[in-house]
Amino acid sequence: MSLHRGTTLKGYDVTTHIHLVRHGRHALLGRVLCGRMHGVQLDERGCEQMKAAAEMLKLAAPQALRSSPQRRALQSATIITATLRLPIEIVPAFDEIDMGPWTGMEFSKLAEDWRWLQWNERRGSITPPEGESMAALQRRVVGYVEQLRLHEGSIVIVSHAEPIRAALMHYLGIPLDLFHSIEIDPASVSTISFEGKQAVVSRVNHGVTA
Repeated sequence: MSLHRGTTLKGYDVTTHIHLVRHGRHALLGRVLCGRMHGVQLDERGCEQMKAAAEMLKLAAPQALRSSPQRRALQSATIITATLRLPIEIVPAFDEIDMGPWTGMEFSKLAEDWRWLQWNERRGSITPPEGESMAALQRRVVGYVEQLRLHEGSIVIVSHAEPIRAALMHYLGIPLDLFHSIEIDPASVSTISFEGKQAVVSRVNHGVTA
């Protein structure tokens, strides 16, 4: 999926491509809200997905590789760097959203909680109990991406669906309540390009074949 919409900023004349990569598949995907749950790691299919993603990313000739501190993201980044031969820098700004006590709960149980239903209807204004709001998540990821504007070339950041979605929605001008309008699949690549004065979302949820 390719989309072209962006924001402008004066005073920049370099071209920077930020490739946002979601970690590969794991065994709890679709069943458990992992969030910042410890020890979640890729399954065999997830590892294969990341090998395919690495081959796709090689075409972009990135100069830097960065990752969320979560194990599944770092494992994905390690698979990528076996192909790209780049050191991995951990970036807390692209950590998974903090879901508070919902972390580790099965989605079937969460569906019985009215607060979960409310959060999914009003992502732009509701905060998970003792957790992090989508707006706060968006501020930290966009703040980090903005720091990369002057880094000419390509950078890969391995993260999670919600941080990637939050960044894309900012640059596409999509309200957070419409989060369902952006799909971010495991091992997918989405790209934000800073071209001169303009920030352009050039690719969303580009999948791999594995």
